[in-house]
Amino acid sequence: MAYRFNTPPNWPDPPAGWTPPDGWKPDPAWGPAPAGWQFWIPDVPAPPPYSPPPVAEHTPAPPQAPPDPGIGFFGARGKARELAGEVEQLKAELSELRADMQRLGVLSAVELERHRERVRQETAEEAARSSARLAEQVAQAQARIGESARQESEANVRLALARQQIVVTEETALLQEAGVYQYQHPLSDAVAYQVALAGVQNRIKSMAKADGGAVQAAQGWTVNGSEAQGRAMIRDFSKLMLRAYNAEADNLVRGLKPYKLDSAVERLGKVATTIARLGKTMDIRINEAYHRTRVQELQLTADYVQKVAEEKEREREEKTRLREERKVQQEIERERARLDKERAHYLNALAALQSKGDVDGAAQLQQRLAQIDTAIQDVDYRAANIRAGYVYVISNIGAFGESMIKVGLTRRLDPMDRVRELSDASVPFNFDVHALFFSENAVGIEAAMHTRLADKRVNRVNQRREFFYATPGEARALLADLTGNLLHYEETPEALEFRQSLTHAQRQEPVAAGG
Repeated sequence: MAYRFNTPPNWPDPPAGWTPPDGWKPDPAWGPAPAGWQFWIPDVPAPPPYSPPPVAEHTPAPPQAPPDPGIGFFGARGKARELAGEVEQLKAELSELRADMQRLGVLSAVELERHRERVRQETAEEAARSSARLAEQVAQAQARIGESARQESEANVRLALARQQIVVTEETALLQEAGVYQYQHPLSDAVAYQVALAGVQNRIKSMAKADGGAVQAAQGWTVNGSEAQGRAMIRDFSKLMLRAYNAEADNLVRGLKPYKLDSAVERLGKVATTIARLGKTMDIRINEAYHRTRVQELQLTADYVQKVAEEKEREREEKTRLREERKVQQEIERERARLDKERAHYLNALAALQSKGDVDGAAQLQQRLAQIDTAIQDVDYRAANIRAGYVYVISNIGAFGESMIKVGLTRRLDPMDRVRELSDASVPFNFDVHALFFSENAVGIEAAMHTRLADKRVNRVNQRREFFYATPGEARALLADLTGNLLHYEETPEALEFRQSLTHAQRQEPVAAGG
């Protein structure tokens, strides 16, 4: 069966019998063909319409042409019936072909719709899967954000706690790690350290001179083929490197603190390493013996500074002790002079009464003279016995809190004079006295108290700081165990100014908040 090219309705009509040649393509300006368009269809010519000859009953038939020689006159009706049968058969075939074309077209549309539905379903499924993955990723991201926030919060808490315990500065960190200073070269006093340090510095000066061995460098270096110029270059660069090293070492010595010794030695070692790296081409480096000598200088300097500080502290404490002793001696002398003057006055009065024969008045004056003689003996005893005095327990809750006390000794005739001196402008509030005890061996009792409270000492380095983490009740129990009785004891501190300050601050808070 032959087929012919079926032109879409939006394309121009081709000439009759035209078929696309090989490689032909339609003009894009024509536009696309309708969806499902059949470009090739069967070429079936349409049969001519059949019309039987008219039959006249009363009029005569017009003259007819002679019959086809191939068809007999009497066989024309049969031939017409045969041709009509062929026409009917062709019409049936044409109807079948058109039905096939329609069926094929419908099936293409159905398949296309199925494809579209399948694509739509796959797209919806993929979108659902993508949404599920996105939701899962969002949930995971939110979980990670929550975990990060939790870790950040924990880190902030740890940082806050750490900042409460340490101060984030280099020197303070070194101080906290230093502990008790350990002498690198133990000597007797600062003078001995000064002598040893002078010897080391003399060795440094000797080694730093030309050809002293402080710097090592390559030999046989030439510049422009000249060994003399090479030696000059090595000498100049060596001086430059040594000057840089010595400048850093001198700077470390000048600003050295004992607790920074380790960091100073490490820094000087890094300087030597840097010089060796920069001078690698000419093999310029600091001599190891010279470096050890400068490290020894740092060690002796740290020892000397520490020893000087300790000696100054002892000197200050000794001066304080001497001032206290001088005050005690002055008080004793003033009291002895007052008693001597009073005794002389009573002796004169007694002589006058005796000359008048006033026996009763003389007896009263003699009793008073006996009391004065006893007081003089007490004063002489206090002046002669340096271990006698008052042991006191005082506190200052406004300055140090409720769980800190000071246990000390005074040889003053009036122990409250010493307490008033401690309550000077160096503390915000006055000290309160909890216990006061006079003993002939006050020095021994104070030492025993300090020994029993050693594990509660506030300053564990300077033993002359007499503050302890303890309550007045604990101190009272220790004193009662050591002495048996107390001259004065108060459990609750008065802290008058401190409590008045609290009340005053509480009254001002609402005003400050409202204003």
